[in-house]
Amino acid sequence: MQQKIVFIGGPGTGKTSVLRQLNKQGYKCMPEISREVTKQAKKEGIDQLFLTEPILFSNKLLEGREKQFLEANNVIDQIVFFDRGIPSIHAYMRYFKTEFPDVFIEKSEEYRYTKIFQFLPWKEIYKSDNERYETFEQSELISKFLFDAYNELGYEIINVPFGAVKNRCEFILNSL
Repeated sequence: MQQKIVFIGGPGTGKTSVLRQLNKQGYKCMPEISREVTKQAKKEGIDQLFLTEPILFSNKLLEGREKQFLEANNVIDQIVFFDRGIPSIHAYMRYFKTEFPDVFIEKSEEYRYTKIFQFLPWKEIYKSDNERYETFEQSELISKFLFDAYNELGYEIINVPFGAVKNRCEFILNSL
């Protein structure tokens, strides 16, 4: 049976670095899509789509993450890693106090993952950039909302220890 593994955590916690390393090691990895949605909106003249039209942004994320989930079903790999999952969408909307339609919870219940690994905020590695506008303190709050969203759906959440990317990858692989 295929394992669908999700990485959660606030911005700048090291998820993408670990995902890149696992990809280099030959694992199938589904990248975070919010940066692509944000970049596309900027090309269309919308500086921060999530802040100006949060439901439209979230619908685009839902569409992309649902597509990733279904794509994973069609690969032969026994393990597929995801940089965020469907429940991360409504976690962010709760963080921003945005009301959202039930479809976000319904899709989170419909598309189930095997394991959830949480990357906690780590001040030493946190960096902001053109698509990451949150402060470290906001990253800490977002991590709590992410934990709560997955926990409410009945997931057991495994905390990834701080350390070198190689060591974090080993911890995850040994936990499967």
